[in-house]
Amino acid sequence: MSEVLSQSQIDALLNSMRTGGSPDQAEEKKPEKKYRKYDFTTPRKFTKDRIKMLHGIFENYTRVISSRLNAQLRTNCEITVESIEEQKFYEFNNALMEGDVLAIVDVTIHPRTEGGQPTQAEDPVMIYLSTQTALGMMDRMMGSEGDTDREIPMGYAYTDLELQLYELLLKDIVALMGSSWENYVPVSFEYERTQVNPTLVTLLNLDETVVLVDMKLTFGGSEGRMSVVLPGNVLMSIFGEVNRESMGRKVASEDNSQQIFDELRDSSLEIIAQLGDTQLSLSDIYHLNVGDVVDLGRSKDSPVFLEIGGYQWFTGRIGTHKKNMAIKIDEVCYSAEQRSE
Repeated sequence: MSEVLSQSQIDALLNSMRTGGSPDQAEEKKPEKKYRKYDFTTPRKFTKDRIKMLHGIFENYTRVISSRLNAQLRTNCEITVESIEEQKFYEFNNALMEGDVLAIVDVTIHPRTEGGQPTQAEDPVMIYLSTQTALGMMDRMMGSEGDTDREIPMGYAYTDLELQLYELLLKDIVALMGSSWENYVPVSFEYERTQVNPTLVTLLNLDETVVLVDMKLTFGGSEGRMSVVLPGNVLMSIFGEVNRESMGRKVASEDNSQQIFDELRDSSLEIIAQLGDTQLSLSDIYHLNVGDVVDLGRSKDSPVFLEIGGYQWFTGRIGTHKKNMAIKIDEVCYSAEQRSE
């Protein structure tokens, strides 16, 4: 009995005929699916939704500071978010070299709830600007063309003047960071100090979880890199305040809706009960007396229409209630067609 080929074998055979190779070679060319390793001993602190939220925040931040840098550097500066990744602090710290400089930033969270007190985070946020990029920006700030393609020796040490320019440059960038968080929670960022040779100072616990935001800078025909290190404890405090404000907004929304309905219940509306219509001459109206009957062409059991704002919203029956004339509602006209009849 002849062997029956499967659909995948038939596809491989047809593909090999088109490419001129054998089916085995066609199968070998298929790229192997790659899987990312996950360390179960150190689970992720932040969900994909939180990382996506940070991505949106820093996308907005890049648009804000790019316009600011355009004026400072006298050239078009484009900034894009390359990646946002959760990692351990030692992974970032080990990549630093002697001579690198970090901007240390204090973070203060301002709750929107009435009576809430601002909370200053214990751990600082760090901003890293590559040495070549920082020197190129400083050159442009001083009036040159900012040649960032020059060779920078390893372990280059900033001069005192360059450190002053670095601080002026980063202060402007840090001051604008809080505006990108306003949609979620008021957070202020304040430049604290410039840290030279950060590898010699313990800024955070090496095993501390941080979120590293890598950004790519393009200005004056050159490219550079800027990174923002967000400590896990700071983000947990911010996200906690975001959750509290979200719950507060939900409760406030429910309270407001109840208040709106209470106001509507106490409002006054003119309701007109239309028994029917007829045409009378002016002389007939003039000679009407108490006790006269006007023929409306409808029986006494015919429905009565109740109008609100010129539209028929209800139908009912005429009767009495506690010796007063009254109308008992039978039907509500929900559809627009019923109300316009």
